[in-house]
Amino acid sequence: MESSFFQYGDVEINGLIQADAVLGEAIGHIGKIERAVMPDLFEALIYAVIGQVISVKAARSAWIRLQNVLDVITPADVAASTPDMIQTCGITMKKAQCIHRIAQRITNHEIELDDLRLLPDEIVIERLTSFEGIGRWTAEMLLLHSLQRPDIVSWGDIAIRRGMMKLYGMDSLSKKQFDYYKQRYSPFGSVASIYLWEISNG
Repeated sequence: MESSFFQYGDVEINGLIQADAVLGEAIGHIGKIERAVMPDLFEALIYAVIGQVISVKAARSAWIRLQNVLDVITPADVAASTPDMIQTCGITMKKAQCIHRIAQRITNHEIELDDLRLLPDEIVIERLTSFEGIGRWTAEMLLLHSLQRPDIVSWGDIAIRRGMMKLYGMDSLSKKQFDYYKQRYSPFGSVASIYLWEISNG
């Protein structure tokens, strides 16, 4: 699995510091975060599906087991396997079937993942959610962790919401409040998300 880190620097950091003093102070305390990304779109999509509604640790464990079973995680290799084989990696049957269908649709050229690189965020989300088993959160994780789009803050991500609540000392968070902060972070929402994840886990 090829991996690298989300690319950002002074422009994004200074933009967030100017936009939100509270987040800016947290960024100053935390320092630069290296957030791993997965440049391979298919690998990133499968990893996002595995990570639905489970811990990062559990997702990583299942991913490693899948790598050990298949050796190389490509659409052709996954399509040639079976949902039963995928399930043995610690993945639910529902997710295993979803992963297998995704691989089949890609090998059948029903969707070209590389085409997503040139499309706007919302169109990418629309294309990806046409797959059964892929919702908006999964698509947003692909946008951030593979395509490295700059302005992704996911309401569907529990850790991001928890990080926002911890940052601002809130006991609850409405969608309206979330959207207010999301707008403040724009156009550097993805870097804000990286810090909110860190704050959530801190």
